[in-house]
Amino acid sequence: MPFGFYIIMAAQFFSALADNALLILAISVLRDMQAPAAYEPLLKTFFTVSYVALAAFVGAFADSMPKWRVMFISNSIKIAGCSLLFFDVHPLMAYAVVGLGAAAYSPAKYGILTEYLPASKLVIANGWIETLTVGAIILGTVVGGVLIHPEIGAMLMAIDFPGINFGLDSSVHINLMIIGGFYLLASVLNLYIPDTGVDHKPLQNSATYLIHEFSHCVKLLWRDKLGQISLAVTTLFWGAGATLQFIVIEWARSSLNLNLSEASMLQGIVAVGVAIGAVLAARWITLRKALRVIPLGIAMGLFVMFMTVADNLWVAAPLLVIVGVLSGFFVVPMNALLQHRGHILMGAGHSIAVQNFNENLSILIMTAVYAVLIKAQLPIATVIVIFGVFVAGTMLLIQRRHAANQREHDNVAHLDDTCHH
Repeated sequence: MPFGFYIIMAAQFFSALADNALLILAISVLRDMQAPAAYEPLLKTFFTVSYVALAAFVGAFADSMPKWRVMFISNSIKIAGCSLLFFDVHPLMAYAVVGLGAAAYSPAKYGILTEYLPASKLVIANGWIETLTVGAIILGTVVGGVLIHPEIGAMLMAIDFPGINFGLDSSVHINLMIIGGFYLLASVLNLYIPDTGVDHKPLQNSATYLIHEFSHCVKLLWRDKLGQISLAVTTLFWGAGATLQFIVIEWARSSLNLNLSEASMLQGIVAVGVAIGAVLAARWITLRKALRVIPLGIAMGLFVMFMTVADNLWVAAPLLVIVGVLSGFFVVPMNALLQHRGHILMGAGHSIAVQNFNENLSILIMTAVYAVLIKAQLPIATVIVIFGVFVAGTMLLIQRRHAANQREHDNVAHLDDTCHH
């Protein structure tokens, strides 16, 4: 891999680490404010909604200038969101601004891979990016948890630099400075990402034009025989992954008698599995073979249902690792294929914006359906079975659609050969 790829990875790691550390800190601030418990999951909603609401604009923005500059601007927006918490703006509003930066960052982060690397390296690159992002999620959550610990807060407050007065009067302010430092480090690394030399489309001033163009891109990717399959898989994966986070917490409480802290550790186990699966996919799966991994998505849905019979940690932990490995192994090649097709059809930034729109809409819809099922007081075992059947069934339908596309392609090729003869 060229050296610039490692700079891209480092910038992504520190930006994602700061996002997740800030989430834990924002939850802590909400609890200090004695805000309703329902506000905590709303942080994720406020963060995600920008991906959906601004999808028509962030893709065009990402394709209008060098990707390193887009990433630098996006990290600056995240720093602004972090600063709002510093000035006692409501955590929901502050984290929404961070989400705005993340929504603008994503098309550039993935889009630069297709500009900078040959198609043959995309699966490997995605494997590394996904593994590093999962690592940043795990480490960011740990860092956030450590920073909000009262003893750590007291220790940080006690640090005194001779002759320097930062004017920080609470541990929250110190924690925000530390997390802001991660964002700042990511921003500095953005400045050293090489310019790929790809031509950029001037940004249109007309919102109507951008929405129309985005709508065209959505239709284009869904109509493409390879694009529609990879987009369907990644859309399902991210919606299912976000829902599985909540399922694991509730299942751990009701079936394994674990508290929230211990349940979060189980989430980490799934994340470790995803990282392992991503590394294996990067090593073994080429872009040409990407669609062969679809059956693993069906297997993931079926394995999730085994959670209903796991009644102790020794059974639950390996099961969740397997679910994570299957997830990582099948989503990484699909991501790479989707980026490759999108780059060919419409440009990297537009393609990733379409992907983000679909995936985050899936997250909002699937987590809302989960909330309705829980509000209806269905047993968690029933919810798990519904979830598993939905994932496996949808992946089976996607596999059949791909097979139908292949038959249609083969028939057209056969007809062309007959005409030539």
